[in-house]
Amino acid sequence: MSRPAGADDAALISLRGAALSYGERVLWQGLDLDVRPGEFLAVLGPNGAGKTSFVRALLGQRQLSAGTLTVLGRPPHKGSRHIGYVPQQATLSAQAMLRARDLVRFGIDGHRFGPRPRTGAVRRRVDEVLASVGATAYADVPVGLLSGGERQRVRIGQALVTDPQILLCDEPLLSLDLHHQRAVTELVDARRRSHGTAVVFVTHEINPVLGLVDRVLYLARGGHRVGAPDEVLTSEALSRLYGTQVDVIRVRDRVTVVAGPDEAAQEPHHPELPHGVRP
Repeated sequence: MSRPAGADDAALISLRGAALSYGERVLWQGLDLDVRPGEFLAVLGPNGAGKTSFVRALLGQRQLSAGTLTVLGRPPHKGSRHIGYVPQQATLSAQAMLRARDLVRFGIDGHRFGPRPRTGAVRRRVDEVLASVGATAYADVPVGLLSGGERQRVRIGQALVTDPQILLCDEPLLSLDLHHQRAVTELVDARRRSHGTAVVFVTHEINPVLGLVDRVLYLARGGHRVGAPDEVLTSEALSRLYGTQVDVIRVRDRVTVVAGPDEAAQEPHHPELPHGVRP
């Protein structure tokens, strides 16, 4: 595991016997997991497996159906400055006047109502974070005019502006080309290495982060597998998880997962094996 020397080993996120259901539909259950400082955890699985719901549980926005969850030693609650959150990309109007620096500043005082004080300390902190994510050049450009990659840099800046201990990223690579995928993953990896920030990274694109990931949480069919990528992303492990034949093919540094014919017949909407871990 990659983290700064001397980093505290106490778990920042801890789940025991955790389960999440919608009515009678079980997304996942029996989950025991500790995420420690500086760890990079990738969360994989088909659409509808509960990846985003897992993040919402960590944010205190969704209650578990069973088991326990603690974040930073206590039950999760909304609005913690110790947790940075990069949400899925949303379409923004090109006419939106919100600037990149405004979006980053919302990470500091976006929860407040009314006018926000224009203090020098806040401005300096925003400028510092914009520089750290390589967004200084477009700090005053409306967010709606930025490219997807530029917007994700700003979103990461917003998530990091309060110097969080945990960084939650929900599909941050969607709609990005390979160049911008690499830029985003390098920013996240640099943060966890320099500050010991724990990273929970939901993705359909495992290959861009495969060399960075410490462990994988794979959610599917109401179950899960947790372990190092070489332990989870195997034909044997995924075939057991899905209850049918799943082939994992490795070519150089890339992984491809191919579902067998039984899986395709049972789950016609399943081509949602993670992209990059995909048919």
